[in-house]
Amino acid sequence: MSTQVQESLTQQVASAAEAAGLTVTGTVAGVDFNGAPTTKFALGLDGKSTGLELSDDFDFQSDALKPAVVAYFAETAKRLKNPQPDVYLTLLGLPLRFEKFAWPFHKSTSGADTNLVHGEVKLEDGQESVLHAKIAASMTVTFTEIVPALQQPYAEGFIYNAVRKTMDQGQLELVKSGNRQPVPVTTRYYSMRHQRFVFNDTDETQRRDFIAAKVFWLSGVLGEGKPVWITDPRDAQYLNTTEAELLKTAQALAGEGLLRVEGEYAAPAEALMARRAQYEEQLAKALEFTRPKFNEDMRGGHTNM
Repeated sequence: MSTQVQESLTQQVASAAEAAGLTVTGTVAGVDFNGAPTTKFALGLDGKSTGLELSDDFDFQSDALKPAVVAYFAETAKRLKNPQPDVYLTLLGLPLRFEKFAWPFHKSTSGADTNLVHGEVKLEDGQESVLHAKIAASMTVTFTEIVPALQQPYAEGFIYNAVRKTMDQGQLELVKSGNRQPVPVTTRYYSMRHQRFVFNDTDETQRRDFIAAKVFWLSGVLGEGKPVWITDPRDAQYLNTTEAELLKTAQALAGEGLLRVEGEYAAPAEALMARRAQYEEQLAKALEFTRPKFNEDMRGGHTNM
């Protein structure tokens, strides 16, 4: 790849980052799964940073591609105000750090007609946990046609939500070591009729429990009580609701003395942190739920195989 092409991408990213209030704090040359050149950018705000990896020949200046990148940078700026920007909560109550995702997608080498992205999620419960799951998220050809580009800004949100959904279904296990576990991403996660992603149909009680648990873990346990972003569009997509509804739910919890809401961000009140035993019990049950029970039977010799 020519230096001129790589410099063009760097200039595009720097310009988009600046418009969102972010700073490109570093760039590193990389390669994708097939050895094609990529550039890894560190996007920074207030001393925190997150990574962005793009193919060197990627150009997002067209009218079809630029809006999604602009939105991605704007969301990243708000997410970087979280004390732990890369940690997300599942409906089961598992706080997970998303890391080591290698973009862009690459074609499957097994003969399957799918595109893959590899990454890792790690349990973040405030302890020295080593539990994690290596991920191989596979996207079908039909689903690929929905996505404008197989690059990080266009897919990271729904890939993370697919991982969360798969974990909620007990189809991913957090282990000390192990091989990559599959996360199938199909059109079942997309409504053709409404032209949007759909992961979970939640009611107000579930959203209320989710917001409270998110603030407990991401702020109270992992963030020294610093506010977390309540109206994250990724959570809205994951819960099949709107950002306005998430804020409304947070404000209701604040009215009950559980949260302190500051604009789009919230921190826990003492009453919420007093529920530590409840959330630790929920976490233990979630971990137990994700353990494949058939493995225990086979370890005990109870199998016909």
